[in-house]
Amino acid sequence: MAQRGVQLDRETLISCPICLDLLKDPVTTSCGHSYCMKCIKGFWDGEDEKKIHSCPQCRQSFTSRPVLLKNTMLAALVEELKKNGPPHAPADLCYAGAGDVACDVCTGRKLRACKSCLVCLASYCDKHLQPHYESAVFKKHKLVEPSKKLQENICSRHDEVMKLFCRTDEQCICYLCSVDEHKGHDTVSAAAERAERQRELKRSPLNIQQRIQDGEKEVKRLQQEVEAVNGSADKAVEDSEKAFTELIRLMEKRSSDVKQKLRSQQKREVSRVRELQEKLEQEISELKRRDAELKLLSHTEDHNHFLHSYPSLSALSEPTHSSSINIRPLSYFEDVTAALSAVRDKLQDVLREEWTNISPTEVDVLLPAAEPATRAGFFKYSQEITLDPNTANTRLVLSEGGRKATFVKQQQSYSRHPDRFTGCYAQVLSRESLTGRCYWEVEWRGGAVRVAVAYKNISRAGWGDECVFGLNDKSWSLDCNKNSYSFCYNSIDTLVSGPQSSRVGVYLDHRAGVLSFYSVSEAMTLLHRVQTTFTQPLHAGVYLDYDYGNTSEFCKLK
Repeated sequence: MAQRGVQLDRETLISCPICLDLLKDPVTTSCGHSYCMKCIKGFWDGEDEKKIHSCPQCRQSFTSRPVLLKNTMLAALVEELKKNGPPHAPADLCYAGAGDVACDVCTGRKLRACKSCLVCLASYCDKHLQPHYESAVFKKHKLVEPSKKLQENICSRHDEVMKLFCRTDEQCICYLCSVDEHKGHDTVSAAAERAERQRELKRSPLNIQQRIQDGEKEVKRLQQEVEAVNGSADKAVEDSEKAFTELIRLMEKRSSDVKQKLRSQQKREVSRVRELQEKLEQEISELKRRDAELKLLSHTEDHNHFLHSYPSLSALSEPTHSSSINIRPLSYFEDVTAALSAVRDKLQDVLREEWTNISPTEVDVLLPAAEPATRAGFFKYSQEITLDPNTANTRLVLSEGGRKATFVKQQQSYSRHPDRFTGCYAQVLSRESLTGRCYWEVEWRGGAVRVAVAYKNISRAGWGDECVFGLNDKSWSLDCNKNSYSFCYNSIDTLVSGPQSSRVGVYLDHRAGVLSFYSVSEAMTLLHRVQTTFTQPLHAGVYLDYDYGNTSEFCKLK
């Protein structure tokens, strides 16, 4: 208790309430409170414009600025204490350290803030926070946990607090912004937008959890495929060794060749499955991390911080499509085993010199599936396509459901977005990323359109070929005119013959590297087929020629 009393006396008598340090040139106001001469003068300098001065502690006001005289008794006490050594900081004072939010009122060595005010846009230690609790002036101020991001709430252009949210441009704004550059935009209060997105946040974890569950199921399926590949390969190797031991030494080299090819194919298939498995596991991990961050964000009290962080956290990457995961029968290598058994039986009666007529073929364990022969067969791989409004050129208008694009005369006032096609190219890409086996149909009307697929990283801005479907190595397109077709890739045009139709079917086998375009009417006619290697997921797209009223619509397939 004696120690506590000494600390209280020291804090009361020789510590300046403004800088919290030992008094320097102590002066005492008429209300009885003592300060450093420099501290109180600096405080009153800030009040000169109000033409009224007050005591920082008791808030007593003075009609004229008081004349300050040195408090000789306190000055002597301070000098005596200086001779005996500097006073130790009270044990209960918590000074701000690295990573802490410091009190904005403290001068000298600052105390750690215990609250931040979203109205004052300042942080306060326990002592300087008291007016917010005691004075009715601060009754409506919003106190939150200490934050270093208060300046994010200030409009850089008008130096005003940003209390509004512009839905048109997806950003926080101040009142002056709403009547200036954001005039006529859809604006609401930040609190209202926070409430709306908070409701979205409540639904978001359900989607994430479902994605996690689906991903975990796919990981299990992939693990089963690994076991199937390994088991089937091991059995094939065992059977092939038994067959070759029955042949003469001349067959030993052939046995070694086949064994090597089997192992090589096994390694490639296991590597492929492991890679996809790892991708899914990473996606699950990312979803769990995103889920945790969203839960943490939902509890923050700072509306602007929430709105600033929400878009990047709520935007989910495209999931790994289950269509790319193709669990195949367990008999990976049974055809090889059967072929070797047949060769063994035949070779028993074959002369040595005839061996050169037998050439072992390369083992292809996972052959690409055959392309369907009928339209009904394609329908099994039908893919619903919706257009991404963030990619649409300003000369395109999308239908409400996102399936139809129309070329219009008047440029649309779309918000700026890094994914949007700019320049004069009226193009748009699908929301969906395409892997595995997919089929869709496009109905077009007007002068000319391009039905295309493209990588997501195709250029969007500018006027060069790198932005146009078919004129670069990141996109493939079928140009549809009233009287002709042509296929274009990397600026190389290939004239295509086939029956004219207003409907085009597109078949994609991503893994096999197959892309086919069909003319669809009463019958399906192949127009052009591409055999290549796709290195990224693809997106469907359309390009509309400069003809007002041109349309392209992705059809619903029954």
